[in-house]
Order: sequence, then C-alpha cells, then structure tokens
Amino acid sequence: MSRVRELSGGGRAVEVEPERLAGWFERFAAAHGGAECTTSTSVRVRVLAADGASAEVDVPFGPLPHPRGRVAGLDVDELVRHLSVPRRIGLVLVRRGAHSVGIARDGRVETSSTDRHLVQGRSKAGGWSQQRFARRRAGQSRKALDSAADAVARVLLPERARLDGVLLGGDRSALDALRVDPRLRELLDAAGDRVLDVPEPRKEVLLRAASRARCAEVRVHDAPAAM
Repeated sequence: MSRVRELSGGGRAVEVEPERLAGWFERFAAAHGGAECTTSTSVRVRVLAADGASAEVDVPFGPLPHPRGRVAGLDVDELVRHLSVPRRIGLVLVRRGAHSVGIARDGRVETSSTDRHLVQGRSKAGGWSQQRFARRRAGQSRKALDSAADAVARVLLPERARLDGVLLGGDRSALDALRVDPRLRELLDAAGDRVLDVPEPRKEVLLRAASRARCAEVRVHDAPAAM
C-alpha cells in the first residue's frame, strides 16, 4: 500500500516499494499521455510526462551508479536495481517524550531500543505557577532528549561503518536538538533531508519505519493548468 502526503507548495509525495516502482512509473506515464523523457543524474531521477506532469526521486543511498542523462521515454531500470539492493539502515525516530532507535536490514529490524519519558503538556495557568510548570516541562524534555541521544549513540555509533545509511523520523525540532550532541552531529547530518512522519515512537512504529526505509519517495507534480 503506497503512502501519500501532500507537499508544501503543491504536489504530493508517494512512498513506493522497490519491487513496485517500475509498475508505478508505467502507470504514471500511461495516465499522463506517455513518458516524454527521463533525466537521470547521480542524485536524482525525473520522468516528464507528455502532458507536463512529472515524477522525480532523490536517489537514496546514492549515488546512482550509472546515470544516463536525458533519454526519450521511460527509463527507470537503473533506479529500480539500485533500490533493490539489500541494505542495513539505521533508524532514528524521536518525538519529545519518546524515541525508538534501531538497525534494519532489508526491511527487518535486527536490533533496537525504545523508551518513553513523561513530558507534560502546556499549562493554562498564569504567573509564577506557569513559570514553574514551564521549567519543569523543559527539564522533562531535556531528560527525554538526553535519553534519546544516548540510545542513538549506544545502538548506531558502534555499527556506523557497517550502515548503508540513516533514516530519521518524528519531530524535526526534537531531531535538531539531538544534533547538538557532538557524538551524533556527523551521523545525523549525513542522514539527508527525508524525515518520516510517524506517531509517538514505539516498537511497532519502528517496525513499520523499517519497511518504509526500503521505499523510494516519489514527488509528483501535475501538469501546469492551461491558461
């Protein structure tokens, strides 16, 4: 089942498994009057349809080994081969109050660490009471993020040389807070821009993220409206 989300600025992103990707592009081309051309670089593959619609993928775990530049018609075989290679992926799912960190190989979790911490919601009280509540909440949040950072360091750093990539998920502000930890900055900065939208991280959420880590994220833009 493909997962679809709307993109800011228009268009949508669709997660597609490697074994379904060729068929997905064939259906996309058929729905838009055929594929006009495919442009492949080491970092991106873009298919332009005859009616002006487009579908593109930023190559994960790149670079793409043998990009062919601009060719007529549909040409995504190299991308499909690249995505079909089994890989070990580090997973970091974090929201304030919960985290799940693991290593997955070809969509299956090999090892993981999941935990939850109390981080209270916002208070409607005012004055000193609100300030005390805010300080307590900030302390709880720091404790939760410190625990998440320790889990990432414990699970992923010893295996870093044997990972093919890292995929992030959850709350971007929480993930940014982890980057402050000097142990993790280089690891997380290498993860790329893709951040999975996930609920509160639990073990079952991590299992689903492991499967999603195999997917290509295809960004689809419809044909420009006729003037």
